[in-house]
Amino acid sequence: MFIQYNNLDINFTIGSTRFRTLNIAYEHLHRIIPSHSHGDNSYEIHYVVSGRGYIKVGEQTYEITPNTLYLAGPHVAHAQISVQGDPMVDYCIYLRLRRTSPGEKRTDDLDRLFTEKTFWIGQDNCQIKNTLEQLFRELKEQKTGYTVYVETLLRQLIVQMIRNYQGGQKARHHFKPATPAEAQDFIIEESFLYDYPVLTLEQLADRLGLGCRQTERLMQDIYGKTFLQKKGDARMSAASILLTYSDRSISSIAEELGYSSVEHFSAAFRKYYKKSARQYRKENRDHP
Repeated sequence: MFIQYNNLDINFTIGSTRFRTLNIAYEHLHRIIPSHSHGDNSYEIHYVVSGRGYIKVGEQTYEITPNTLYLAGPHVAHAQISVQGDPMVDYCIYLRLRRTSPGEKRTDDLDRLFTEKTFWIGQDNCQIKNTLEQLFRELKEQKTGYTVYVETLLRQLIVQMIRNYQGGQKARHHFKPATPAEAQDFIIEESFLYDYPVLTLEQLADRLGLGCRQTERLMQDIYGKTFLQKKGDARMSAASILLTYSDRSISSIAEELGYSSVEHFSAAFRKYYKKSARQYRKENRDHP
């Protein structure tokens, strides 16, 4: 069997390096692959699913067994030979690399970690087989968004390749924490999701790093509502759920939602839903 994709414009970027995928192939290697090498900035990733054989790199010979992974970079002469009667089944990804911004400071070491390794061979420990199988499914089925998915899988393949020859080394770069300004929407949503019974405007303003007036303006900009309106929405939504799906008393519900009295809760509920909490429960229990 031989499956090949070599006429597709598949590009993705890692750090300041552009990866162009010129050949994606799957082959039962009944034939001998004679010694050959790749030019500048060209790399080939091989993964052997099954079968046995050898790879000859210069004067060195390596045995290949199922789950063998190897990388051959620029000017690394290598030949591949299957054992007669048990041919290798091989995935091959051929890449050509180009720096996108030669003068730009690198923000990620991944591209360097890949390009500086011109040859490596070993057993895969990162489930590359699953990635390659999914890659070929996407290329075959071409479902909605497959081009994005293929690029994502190829980026993942590069990371898996690096992790294999790094042997579990910890990352040098990490996500930066979001500032309060960058996370404002999430802070507001999380506050009303978890703390709506007792949340105050002052508490929310403190979490956002803003003053109370600024917080009120922000609420209007995002939701078109005041803080009290947003808090009331959350409380009333919870009240409707508790009335419909629990047997708790109305006074117990009022207490859980942070109302000072059942009368205060009942008045707020009637104003919001135009009916009493008792009537709301009866109607929704009868017609779930």
